Amino acid sequence: MECVFGLVGKGFALVAADTSAVNSILVHKSNEDKVMVLDSHKLLGASGEPGDRVQFTEYIQKNLHLYQFRNGMPLTTAATANFTRGELATALRKNPYSVNLLLAGYDEGVGPSIYYIDYIATLHKIEKGAFGYGSYFCLSMMDRYYHPDMSIEEAIDLLDKIIIEIRTRLVVAPPNFVIKIVDQDGAREYAWRESIKSPDVTMA
Repeated sequence: MECVFGLVGKGFALVAADTSAVNSILVHKSNEDKVMVLDSHKLLGASGEPGDRVQFTEYIQKNLHLYQFRNGMPLTTAATANFTRGELATALRKNPYSVNLLLAGYDEGVGPSIYYIDYIATLHKIEKGAFGYGSYFCLSMMDRYYHPDMSIEEAIDLLDKIIIEIRTRLVVAPPNFVIKIVDQDGAREYAWRESIKSPDVTMA
């Protein structure tokens, strides 16, 4: 029942994801952050098997850091997308990762971009996209309301419409979502949309 979706606006890209950690009929937590900040200007939204999702996204993040340390410059968003796709393609023939990814980034002189990478190593540059059961509602809403020159306010309003639609129509809808943004000022958390607060559990 995972939902990861994103879009490119005028000078920025947004990625949103549900924050539920679920196994079978159990919800383990409702504040799991599934949108990783890869570096100063890149976000990676991921859905899939929890172990694969965490392991693969951390593997990509650490390799990007290693490249930057060795070469003194970060990979571009397009290069990161191709590296990620290559690692998934290699793993596909050995021990495949069950992860679907939306990679968002901002590059000087290029601007914002989003790349769609699925578990069988398909790579596409897109303007809007989604994974998970929520995509049945996300994609139709985006087709109706999205346009390439959206302001941040318009884009957030669209994401809020999508979240409301998912909560209303998906039979087992995740309650909470996190929204992150990347633009010329960097990658960062933008907002949470919570309908359930996770209790702070203190171990004695």
